[in-house]
Amino acid sequence: MNILDLFSEDLISSVLRSLIPILLAALGGMLAERVGIFNIGLEGMLLVGAFAGVAASYFTHNWIMGVIVAMLSGAVFSLILGYGAVYRKGDPIVLAIAMNILAVGMTSFLIVAIFDVQGVFQDPGIDGIPTWRIPILADIPWIGALFALTPLGYLALLLVPTLWIVLFRTPLGLRMRGVGERPLAAATMGVNPQRYQLGAVIASGALAGLGGAQLALGNVVQFGENMSAGRGWIAVVVVMLARAHPVGVLAAALLFGFADAIGFRLQSFGLPQQLTDAGPYVLTLLVLILMSGRFRKTREAAVA
Repeated sequence: MNILDLFSEDLISSVLRSLIPILLAALGGMLAERVGIFNIGLEGMLLVGAFAGVAASYFTHNWIMGVIVAMLSGAVFSLILGYGAVYRKGDPIVLAIAMNILAVGMTSFLIVAIFDVQGVFQDPGIDGIPTWRIPILADIPWIGALFALTPLGYLALLLVPTLWIVLFRTPLGLRMRGVGERPLAAATMGVNPQRYQLGAVIASGALAGLGGAQLALGNVVQFGENMSAGRGWIAVVVVMLARAHPVGVLAAALLFGFADAIGFRLQSFGLPQQLTDAGPYVLTLLVLILMSGRFRKTREAAVA
């Protein structure tokens, strides 16, 4: 097989499939970051959303109900972080790590308790999210994949400009940024920082839950134990790399989506799956190493 086959039109579709769950989770993490809550619990929120979406879709035979339940489950699960960090002043890092561990254990237990299976739950009764093709546009070479997405795919891409407008062109966004940067100053202006922080964390969980729904009902129609497989951690790095800016989040998520898609296609060249699957996570480590130097310079400049 020619190496140029890696960069066929199918690559765009693969990139988009890898991109959407990460992008939805990262946009949620961005909202929490903007109000001063560093949310590393996106991995657990993704996993809970994936399980809840599959379970609801299976019992109702309706993908819309699956998506709604996934979103609500992510939002409810995020209350652990929201209440603990905002109202009880707990360490958000410790809380989020505990949430990630809880999500793995809870979903592994529930898949056995509810479906009486271990590992992977597949069933014809699970209603997957359909692909909505826009006539004519979906047939355009190379870029046609942008017009053949699931509803959550279109939503994720539309959220990027929408959240940019909200954050930088509306009073709500100004208050959110004020709470994240100068909470005491925001409070003196009549803004309740706790209310905005809790709301942003809940929105973060809802978006991560939607990412889980896309992962479990859009990319594949099944649930597997720990199927988030580090995507939530990648979303955290995306937020850091983008400095919590919507356009930067999209660009960084595209980078990791591209790495994931290339890794998957390299398997056709005979490379071991374990090696190709490691690609996005190796990239994550490299980004963290490079960013650590940048953050150190920023802190030194601030001290000086």
